[in-house]
Amino acid sequence: MNLRRLVAIAYKETLQIWRDPRSLAIALLMPVMQMGLLGYGVSLDIKHVPLCVYDQEQSSLSRQIVDSFTAAQWFRTVAVLGTDRELRAAMDHGSCTAALVIPVGFTRTLFTTGRAELQTVFDATDTNTANVATGYAQGIVAQLDATLNARWQAAHAVSASAAGTVNLSPRVWFNEGLDSRNFIVPGVVAIILALVGSQLTSLTVSREWERGTMEQLISTPVTALELMFGKMTPYFAIGLLDAAFCLAVAAFWFEVPFRGSLFALIVTTALFALVVMGLGYLLSVRIHSQLGASQIALMLTMLPTTMLSGYTFPLDQMPRAVQAVSLIVPARYYVAILRAVFLKGSSLWEMAVPIAALVIYAGLIIRAAARAFRKSLD
Repeated sequence: MNLRRLVAIAYKETLQIWRDPRSLAIALLMPVMQMGLLGYGVSLDIKHVPLCVYDQEQSSLSRQIVDSFTAAQWFRTVAVLGTDRELRAAMDHGSCTAALVIPVGFTRTLFTTGRAELQTVFDATDTNTANVATGYAQGIVAQLDATLNARWQAAHAVSASAAGTVNLSPRVWFNEGLDSRNFIVPGVVAIILALVGSQLTSLTVSREWERGTMEQLISTPVTALELMFGKMTPYFAIGLLDAAFCLAVAAFWFEVPFRGSLFALIVTTALFALVVMGLGYLLSVRIHSQLGASQIALMLTMLPTTMLSGYTFPLDQMPRAVQAVSLIVPARYYVAILRAVFLKGSSLWEMAVPIAALVIYAGLIIRAAARAFRKSLD
């Protein structure tokens, strides 16, 4: 492989990028837009769930219960209802997602028998919100139950049996605040790198075919490897710059904790960039249309990276057949590496399996891309 010819191809491709506003827009504007939209727009945290209150008792205790629901940021009271009909109408019209019903005689029943029931109603047309809101409500009621139980025991001069008490002391590792942004934002880097890298390199060789310059390129002594690395080098540099920008935004703007090694992050990011750009180049060689190559590159990178990498949906909750398909998605391994480096502080050795998978992918795709190019007009 002749370094002089490789540099000449890389210089030619750099000039082409500079003269093509579409490539510049993809390379420079898309990371900024994607990081802003996905970083701020995608969240699995449910806050300020619209709550309707149907307080049939109107006592000091019932008001305390309502306050316990609205004191945190999980629920937001939007209406105080007076009848069952109003409750049904509010749920039917979507005015509230959750409703709290406090029956008549709640206080008397509680302090007489030591037990009383509240009712919560949830609109489960959005199952994710309903499930999370149900968990919030259960936590609030459990805390309230402990307080009221202690009050009831004091009023009746009884104490709970020590043998019958079980205390749970939960601890959360790696994402102590359970902030979904820390889970989502690192994965955005994989989406941006996959999209930008494959889209840009999918235009390289197909552009030569469409512009009629392939004959001149074939007539030169440049080899397939020199052409491939020369075409990919400028985009590889751009991809690393985009990744550095996105990773810096994740760490300093969105304040995702970074606990790992910068060296490990650089090495794995370079590996993933090589995989997606090799795939884009392979499509560019095989498909002589820029539009066709870019569309197929979009289909092969964007959808699998979003749906089958664990970026938004946990892979272990998917059917086994879908989990098996996700094993051939390179972004699956890079997303796992990003979260391990950011949140866990994992070393290269601890990430040996996903790194090995990326190395295998890079070797296979680069070999296939190099063998795909033939110095022929057929």
